[in-house]
Amino acid sequence: MERSAELLVGNGRLITHDEQLPYLENGCVAIRDGLISAVGLASELRHAHRGARFVDAHGGLILPGLINAHTHLYSAFARGLALKTPAPANFTEILERLWWRLDQALMLDAVYWSAMAGMLDSIRNGVSTIFDHHSSPHAVLGSLFRITEAACLTGVRTCLCYEVSDRDGAEAAERGIAENRAHLEFCAKNENQLHRGLVGMHASFTLSDRTLERCAELAAEFDAGFHVHTAEAASDQESALNVHGKRVVERWQQFGILGPKTLAAHCVHVNEHELNMLAASRTHVVHNPQSNMTNAVGAAPVLEMMRRGVRVGLGTDAYSADMLESMKAAHLLARYASADPSGACGEPPHMLFQTNAGLASDCFGLPMGKLAPGALADVIVADYAAP
Repeated sequence: MERSAELLVGNGRLITHDEQLPYLENGCVAIRDGLISAVGLASELRHAHRGARFVDAHGGLILPGLINAHTHLYSAFARGLALKTPAPANFTEILERLWWRLDQALMLDAVYWSAMAGMLDSIRNGVSTIFDHHSSPHAVLGSLFRITEAACLTGVRTCLCYEVSDRDGAEAAERGIAENRAHLEFCAKNENQLHRGLVGMHASFTLSDRTLERCAELAAEFDAGFHVHTAEAASDQESALNVHGKRVVERWQQFGILGPKTLAAHCVHVNEHELNMLAASRTHVVHNPQSNMTNAVGAAPVLEMMRRGVRVGLGTDAYSADMLESMKAAHLLARYASADPSGACGEPPHMLFQTNAGLASDCFGLPMGKLAPGALADVIVADYAAP
């Protein structure tokens, strides 16, 4: 006989993102041992699992937890921050006058509390899984484990990495590699569905060939992918061409960084050749529309990417924790950039609900992003205010 569920979430409009049973007006999800054991009508599942605790959705929407494919939890303390320097005039100055000053000020306690603040904000917005890209150059060692502490308390699933960069010197880069190694070892020893890791790197213009080699060696040792900013601003491409004689995605291919386990964040300034390389390697591109707009770096060619078969997911780059607002922004930005008032209807939802789900499922080893038997039981209930 089927083992009784421990928890039922029901009496709501069930949206499963599963083709077998996409919608139920008065649906219910049965959960046991962290997995979904059954999906069906609330009346039927309550009768079949009489001993289970019942969470009443009160007519709200019962949905799979949302997934944020690229963010920076450490940026929580930038909210309301007033700069004493002149306002940045370009993307490089934004990094130098804001983000690199902020990450250099972080100690381990601040890393923990910024992670806690970001995770609670994520939970309020229905986000249950976070792919985070961390930086704290003066508190590198142990930083990913302080984030993990917050994740254990909040229950948020995390795929973490430390942002390796040469901008703070060779020793800081080596500490970043060591922190990635320690976290990957931790994930390998603690086989569960809560913690995963990638090899984090900043961007081409702050990474030497030697550091890329060291990161590639680490990834090969653990059979891990990478999480790296890619051609976010035109200046990144200019640096790659001037210093290395290659475009950014070409550099990634040279060092074995492209692949199905890798997240290439942004990809705003990529040409057709690079798009074909991303598609052929099955690299995940993560679109961050609100961040790209606020930094005035441009609009990523996401519609063309998807036409060419690139797997495009969705993040926030820490602009907010609201993935539904990010999806809305992706819709509006793509329409504006393409000058097509009828376009970008299906692509942004596909980024959030299909590509992000596939990315997370591959990363965590079990189905995610849908309410179906056997999937990880990340379930949210959202208010539904009918017109």
